[in-house]
Amino acid sequence: QVQLVESGGGLVQPGGSLRLSCLASGRTFTINAMGWYRQAPGKERELVATQTREGSTVYVDSVKGRFTISRDYAKNAVYLQMNSLKPEDTAVYFCNAKRVVAGLPDYWGPGTQVTVSS
Repeated sequence: QVQLVESGGGLVQPGGSLRLSCLASGRTFTINAMGWYRQAPGKERELVATQTREGSTVYVDSVKGRFTISRDYAKNAVYLQMNSLKPEDTAVYFCNAKRVVAGLPDYWGPGTQVTVSS
């Protein structure tokens, strides 16, 4: 099993920045891509950004140019630098890890709240 723990959420004013961190522990050799999803109240969970072991990245259109995903393989960590935050970025952000073996369930963190409000 793999355990994911997020940190770095909080309350920030529009235009501000936050950096989310996620540390993986356990059978981390089973992980391929790591990334972030978010879920706002009344909405479905959506992909924010993800990065494979090979370094390929994917961002949802709404965060392109504002958010940056990065990984530290030595620390089994993934980060999300969020700049120019908007109220519509308010959501619970979940760390996600996809397995090397396709078809097996993803790993998920418990989530961290990000609130963008003045």
